[in-house]
Amino acid sequence: MALRTPLYDWHVAHGARLVEFGGWDMPIQYTSITEEHQAVRTAAGLFDISHMGRLLFEGPGALAFLQHLFTNDVASQQPNQVRYGLLCNERGGILDDVLLYRVDPSWLMVVNASNRVKVLDWVRSHQGDRDVSVTDKTMDWAMIAIQGPRAVDVVNALTEQGGGHWAGTAWAGDLQYYHALRRTLAFAPEGEPPIVSRTGYTGEDGFEVVIAASAVSHLCDGLVDIAQAGPPAGARGGAFDLKPCGLGARDTLRLEAGMPLYGHELSEDFDPFQAGLGWAVKVDKDADFIGQDALRRLKEDNTRLRRVGLVLEGKRAAREGAAVLHDGQTVGRVTSGTFTPTLQKALAMAYVEPAHAEVGSTLTVDVRDKPEPARVVPLPFYRRAKH
Repeated sequence: MALRTPLYDWHVAHGARLVEFGGWDMPIQYTSITEEHQAVRTAAGLFDISHMGRLLFEGPGALAFLQHLFTNDVASQQPNQVRYGLLCNERGGILDDVLLYRVDPSWLMVVNASNRVKVLDWVRSHQGDRDVSVTDKTMDWAMIAIQGPRAVDVVNALTEQGGGHWAGTAWAGDLQYYHALRRTLAFAPEGEPPIVSRTGYTGEDGFEVVIAASAVSHLCDGLVDIAQAGPPAGARGGAFDLKPCGLGARDTLRLEAGMPLYGHELSEDFDPFQAGLGWAVKVDKDADFIGQDALRRLKEDNTRLRRVGLVLEGKRAAREGAAVLHDGQTVGRVTSGTFTPTLQKALAMAYVEPAHAEVGSTLTVDVRDKPEPARVVPLPFYRRAKH
């Protein structure tokens, strides 16, 4: 039986269509994927991401242990900073891509839902007698994402003063990208303040909130009320719907933004350099980490498949596993593809042979036994406008 997040009843009450994903019953959509996608691109969307694993590292040995596990440099991570990185096996294959929060005195690692048990077992297998505790907080804490150009407005309203509705200082806009802090929020009970981070997986500005599981439904109700109430007279913008969004829109949004998804673009069969994530691997950091020797060698190996972005000429979407061809010969496989709502193009990510990975290369994708011309383009496909 699939697990359920603390928002399961909330999803049902709001008309979500639920599917099994990563071992959890999750909303795939509420209205339509396109409508939810466009809400995030133009205003704001609300996502339940409580299915993601949340592992808490505490104790004097936490930093050194994380430095041994994580491909990025933990020692240089500042208080309240969030850092993206990878967990790799000894061969350099990707076990998971994760976010690591430094919220003193603890560290929080957010892992993919389908990998939570695997990662937890792997972490504990390397723990030894280190002076560190590792606690799975996934069931105790919920996690939501507020994404879109109006996300700052919504999060600014979540203050304790004045009951929450557009009260308090405009602090959210000052929170730096990939930083987090504990913040007392309206609609949240007394106790340890939730963690608010300026992070996301949609290509838009946005925030993610880690909060007690018992409080998240009330918070989501409050968020919807805030958006509909709108700011006070003279403040920027008017009222808008904060649209609940499902995994369908989350997938089309992240694909437009060129963000890899574990189980598609990422797996133990690929290493970070193939995936275009070499920037998150510090092979020469001042610590040994798992997979380091293999990754040093792989960094110099240019013979392996590479992740690329493809734009197809037609409107038919290329699906996972579709062959990528050159002169009738298979040179790669599609890992994700869709016809995207914002760009109105058939886009795909694929792994292809390095000879065909250069931007501008012309290829063909086998879309349900019909060849579709395609061209390699830079990632991401979509970049939000900077304000």
